[in-house]
This record gives sequence, structure tokens and C-alpha cells, in this order.
Amino acid sequence: MIIEAKTPITIRHPERLFIGGEWVKPAKGGAIELVSPASEQVFAKVAEASEADMDAAVAAARHAFDNGPWTKLTHAERAEYLRKMADILEPRIPELASAWTEQIGGLAAMGPGMHFGGVMQYRFYADLAATYEFERRQPSMVGGTAVIVREPVGVVAAIAPWNAPFMIMTTKVAPALLAGCTVIMKPAPETPLETYILAEAAEAAGIPPGVINLAPSHREAADHLVRHPGVDKVGFTGSTVAGRRIASVCGERIARYTLELGGKSAALIMDDYDIAHAAKVLSGTITVLTGQVCATLSRAIVPRKRHDELAEAIAAEMKQVRIGDPYDPAAMMGPVAMKRQLERVEGYIAKGVAEGATLVTGGQRPSHMNRGYYIEPTLFANVDNSSAIAQEEIFGPVLSLIPAEDEEDMIRLANESIYGLNGAVLTHDGDKAYQVARKVRTGAIGQGGLKLDFALPFGGFKQSGVGREGGAEGILPYLETKTILLD
Repeated sequence: MIIEAKTPITIRHPERLFIGGEWVKPAKGGAIELVSPASEQVFAKVAEASEADMDAAVAAARHAFDNGPWTKLTHAERAEYLRKMADILEPRIPELASAWTEQIGGLAAMGPGMHFGGVMQYRFYADLAATYEFERRQPSMVGGTAVIVREPVGVVAAIAPWNAPFMIMTTKVAPALLAGCTVIMKPAPETPLETYILAEAAEAAGIPPGVINLAPSHREAADHLVRHPGVDKVGFTGSTVAGRRIASVCGERIARYTLELGGKSAALIMDDYDIAHAAKVLSGTITVLTGQVCATLSRAIVPRKRHDELAEAIAAEMKQVRIGDPYDPAAMMGPVAMKRQLERVEGYIAKGVAEGATLVTGGQRPSHMNRGYYIEPTLFANVDNSSAIAQEEIFGPVLSLIPAEDEEDMIRLANESIYGLNGAVLTHDGDKAYQVARKVRTGAIGQGGLKLDFALPFGGFKQSGVGREGGAEGILPYLETKTILLD
């Protein structure tokens, strides 16, 4: 199948699943329709996995782990397969970027760089094979030698969301493969194309049958996969609601899991930070990927004496945001990814008004866009930190501006959340940024704005998740620790 786009996307077997090294028809013959958020039209279809297909995928991955050659290879040998995958994927970056834009409406200008970063993850983990301490020897307190060994956890269900599907799937697949695990990729039903390209790359790289499997599905089959006793570990990125379900299911059978979940991250604006610059940072951040970023700064906490000035400045910046077709080079923000997401955002905007927050700007569909799932950048001011728009993840371009009495109150408000994924301290004082950052209970925090480094560990405190992905620490969830005591 060739999907017509600015850069055509070639998927060799869209009507099939990749299980046990073969492209197979889904047991029930189901199909998933892909809808463009810019045109609201169906532009492609792929196979839909059922519970029976998940059983087959787990059986293939289980056999490959228990009996295949993959776990018998050295880390250096597996690293060479990762490098081959990177070499195969790199020329397809334009296709990956095009698939992302077609499926969720991400700005085409962002796509190549973002997907290049995903390809580089395979090389990062391949290089890690030479330096990572998979085995350590030390004296034992009971005499003799203790050998601390890190072994692969087993069969992994890798479940990725729709907002950054290639990068997030890569942060699960690459370290899992290096560790020696076998993997079942379960992409979001809205964004399966990247995983088809990944499966094709695995096949072309000669990765043994069953080591990588692909089974796109809707919720029922995905739940069956998570509950399957043949799955040793679940790596999930998505909503906190779904994460709670996965944690409870895995807990029942003591399966391993890592969860990268929702966020309601706060930016704390210190007194030394220029209002105009803060407005540019905050407006520019909340409109990235139309606000559909788990780590985005969706709360801005500011001293009350500066609140009104900042609200006016942010509103002025938001009014300059050009909303348009994601392929338009002049567009600064595209649509949200799907109809239900647009309805969700509109519902929260209505809640914000009903709760008494001040709707400063936005809140409407742009008048010049007569089709597509578009919404204006939206600013609420005088937001009560206990309100729904301050406490619940909206996943859209909606910013809540919250007044605080002083620095201590700003930190208190930042921490009054079930989430703890990301954050920012807007100050030019490095010492101040460090001091405040240490007091905010969040998995990552940056000075001066939203900062993400995928060569470093990422994950959340509280209900923003369990475990970390990315960096050298990103391989830990795919390993089990064994202690061997020798005479």
C-alpha cells in the first residue's frame, strides 16, 4: 500500500500482522480505519488484532525467548542488530514523519527532527552494550565471590500512545532488544503506521522470528494482552486511567511493568524573569503538538502581583499563533488528533468557565478553518488550583494561570497535584532554579522552560508513573537482577 501524502508512505502488508517472523492475516479479518485530523477523512486501513491474534503473538514471543537464539547472543551481537535497524530506518525518516503528520496532524516541520531522534535511540542503546554493567563481581560477606548479573525480564508487551508513537515505541523496543527480551508491539489504533515500518525494519535486519511482533488493536484485545500469563512485563505510555488498570492487572499476577502516565506540570515564574519572555515561553510550549504532550507546562504559577501583566502578555502571544494545515510552513499549530480529543478539550473549556476562571483568550474553533479538529490556544486566568482545569490533564492547548502569594506558596501549589511528571522554574538564577527544583515533586524539571533530553531518564512521581525510560536507566526495566554466590 502506498499512502498518498506530501511524502508517500509505503506499507508492504497493511492488511496483515507481523507474528513469529511472518506477515499473517488477522484471525477475525478486522481492520482499523485511520482518519486524518486535518481533513476528517479516512486515508488508510490496517489490520486489527483480536484476542486470538494476541495469543499467537505471545506464543511466538514466548517461543523466541525460551527456545530461540536471541537470548543466547551476547549484548554486543544484539547491538549489531540494533545498528542494522537504525541503518534501515534512517532513510525512511521522511516516511515516518509523513505518517505522523497524516495520523495526528503534527506539524510537518517538526517531523523529521523528532523521528531522527527516535532512530538515534537504536544507536544509543547499541553503543551502551560496550559500557553497561550487565555483570559485576565483588567479595561476599559470607565468603567467596558474589556475582551480580542482570538478565532479560522475558516477553514484553510494548504499548505506545498516539501523540509521539515512533519515539515512545522506540524507548521501549530498543532497550528491551539489547537486554535480550522479545517484544509484542501494540500501537495506539490511531497511529499504527510507524510500527509497521519498525516491523519491516526488524525483518530486513534479520532479527530472528518472534523477537519482534506487531499487533495493532483496540482496547479489548489490548487488555487481553496485558492479562496474558505469557507476558512477563508491560511497558505502557498513556493516560493515568489506563495505567491504573494495567498496574492492577499486572499486580494480580506479579508481572513487571513500567508506566509513563499523565501530567499537569507547572511552570513557576520567579520575580527576576521578564514577563514578555515568560509569555513567549508559556505560549510557545502549550501550543507544541497542540498541547498533546504529557510533559507540557499546562499550569503557570506566578506571584499575584505579576498575574494580570502576565495574563495580558500570554494572551497577546497566543493571538499571534497561526493555526493551519500541518503541511503549511507558516502554521504554528495544527489540529488536535481526533474528534473525541477535540470534544474533550471543548468540555474542559466549558468546565473552566463554569468554575469561575477568567477565559482571557481562545476557547473557540478558529473561524477560518471549516474542517478538521482545530481549536484556538486558550488561556484561563485567576484559576483556582483545586479546579478541574488545574487538576486534570486536558491534553490540549489550554493553559491555566494560577496566582500565588510568594515563592513558598508557588511550590505548595505546584505540589498540590496527583501528578508529578515535569515542570519548569523560570529564573535566570541557576542556584534558585536548583533550590526550587529540589522542592517540587516531579520526575523532571528544567530551568527556563520545557526541556526534554531523551538520552536521560524520564518518568514521573506520584500518579505520573512507575519507573523510568530513556538513557542508561531505560534498560533497567527490561532486566532482572540475579545474585550468584560462589566459593
